[in-house]
Amino acid sequence: QKIFIKNKYNKNLSVIIETNDNQKGLVFVMHGLGGFKEQPHMETFAKVFKDNEYTVVRFDTSNTIGESEGNYEDATISNYHSDLEDVISWAKKQKWYQEPFILVGHSLGGICTTLYAENHPDEIKAIAPISTVVSGKLSLERSNIQEELKKWEETGWEIKGSELKPGVIRKLKWSYIEDRSKHDLLEKIKILTMPVLLIVGENDDDAPLGHHKILFNNLPGKKELHIIKDAPHIFKEEKHLREIYNIFDNWIKSLN
Repeated sequence: QKIFIKNKYNKNLSVIIETNDNQKGLVFVMHGLGGFKEQPHMETFAKVFKDNEYTVVRFDTSNTIGESEGNYEDATISNYHSDLEDVISWAKKQKWYQEPFILVGHSLGGICTTLYAENHPDEIKAIAPISTVVSGKLSLERSNIQEELKKWEETGWEIKGSELKPGVIRKLKWSYIEDRSKHDLLEKIKILTMPVLLIVGENDDDAPLGHHKILFNNLPGKKELHIIKDAPHIFKEEKHLREIYNIFDNWIKSLN
């Protein structure tokens, strides 16, 4: 079932709800910067929870290249996080809603879902931040992006193609970086006592393994970190998606 709901700024958000008659749990699945809810890894996350009899909610944030309103150029972590809050608030009024629930997010969706868990730990059963941004500050210190950042600040824009939707040009304002530097999962990490699943591609340049290790080492509860061999930041290859499905399947079963 696909519907549109309004966020707090009166923009339409596209939401897919896949209910389960023998519902064993509820999960919200969130994409990354400029992503959308039908990406192959998003489909994989949704499928493994459906197969484990969870009701699955996926959505496109505003300011991305999915079906929701807004312009990609205005995207920020704050805006994505705000939309997640609005989707969960909407879900609380639905008959299939249950607590505690699970949050799964990729990349920017990873930091947003984890920030939500830090702010509302009582609502959360477990979280899975995948290829996640750990800290805006950490991510901006990477040596491989310093040239790009300099140019971005000077021109006010980052302009690049979308590997997800060929032919789509993505333009992003410098305000995204100013907002990104404000968010850091390590500040309230001791609140995250629920089970946490981390997965990262071995060749991830955007959210490197080193950052995941810092996050992992600071997590106080039951935790797992899996490294997908030869995989980049966005998982598209069938073998990587299969491996991720199996990791999730084992993890979900371990929670019950």
